[in-house]
Amino acid sequence: MSAVSQEDKLLRMANQIASFFRSYPEEEAVAGVHKHIVAFWTPKMVSKLEAALPDMGDRADILVQRAMRGAEPQAESPVRSATRDPQKLGEGASDAG
Repeated sequence: MSAVSQEDKLLRMANQIASFFRSYPEEEAVAGVHKHIVAFWTPKMVSKLEAALPDMGDRADILVQRAMRGAEPQAESPVRSATRDPQKLGEGASDAG
């Protein structure tokens, strides 16, 4: 039984976030994935995911790929109140546990 890498765990979490946003219009879904990850993940987690994505291929949901492509999506997130000012949520807001 092989160990699951930290990048694989991050990808699994990102894909779960994408699944949540799947029912929204595509541009809102991309913005929602991006804003959720930036708001609730530590910068280190975001960097690891961004670095690993090119090697993930089709294992990464297309919404995750688009959300983490570089430029911040211009559409509004469908979950506006929780992601509008993530810096105001404080240190306890991370998915890092």
